[in-house]
Amino acid sequence: MRVVHEPATGSGRVLATTVEVADSFLSRARGLMFRRSVPAEYALVFPFGRVATRGLHMLFVPFDIDAVWLVEGEVRAVRCLHAWLGHGRARADTVIELPAGAADDVEAGDHVRVVGSEDGG
Repeated sequence: MRVVHEPATGSGRVLATTVEVADSFLSRARGLMFRRSVPAEYALVFPFGRVATRGLHMLFVPFDIDAVWLVEGEVRAVRCLHAWLGHGRARADTVIELPAGAADDVEAGDHVRVVGSEDGG
């Protein structure tokens, strides 16, 4: 799987090639807590299936991250969340966490997609 940024203008780029999906209650609750770091090409994707206000916290996460909130693939918010104390909230059906700086050029209105899967899709 890959996470691909498709800006409103210009050409797209791959944001992550190592993609983990947090699709269970436990994996969503844990998120990136207790990890020491993540690889440069990493993304943690939280698919929720419906739009609602989604909050993130950085408790027990000792490194900064970029967070991207999506509705049907359209970027609604992008924030840099700081280690230990950062938090963010926005409406989304999917949230993606990336290493700090990975989403520097991602803006509201752009599209971000998770492409590829085990079945080759």
